[in-house]
Amino acid sequence: MKINLVALTPLLLLSHQVLAADVTNHKSPYCGCCTAWTKHMQQEGFTVEEKLHDNMNGIKKELGITPQLASCHTAEINGYVFEGHIPAKDIKAFLANPPKGAKGLAVPGMPVGSPGMEHGTQKEAYTVYAFNQDGQVFEYQTYPKSDK
Repeated sequence: MKINLVALTPLLLLSHQVLAADVTNHKSPYCGCCTAWTKHMQQEGFTVEEKLHDNMNGIKKELGITPQLASCHTAEINGYVFEGHIPAKDIKAFLANPPKGAKGLAVPGMPVGSPGMEHGTQKEAYTVYAFNQDGQVFEYQTYPKSDK
């Protein structure tokens, strides 16, 4: 029993660190879906501070978000960048085990059914992408379309 407890201790500490992560969410003061994403993150245990910007282009450029990855809001967590309506579970998985060289995750656009973009039971198919400093982008997670 002691071996199992010793083996689990680092995992418990790591999961607490991920949940305790502070999020800075850069968003327009006029965007309700960005605020809904903030609430999603808070419900998943994150502490979120919203920073309001009338023009998000400068923030996106400064943080390395290309137009192909762009969405409405841009978040920073533990030195990583998270663009758009990414599910909290993907952010937790990324923070627990970041892909080598990855700078962050992105959900381009504003897919219906992603966190903050809920519309009844309708869900568009969408992909969460990981990206690095060199501009390389690769698929991290996919979500299917659902009409349930």
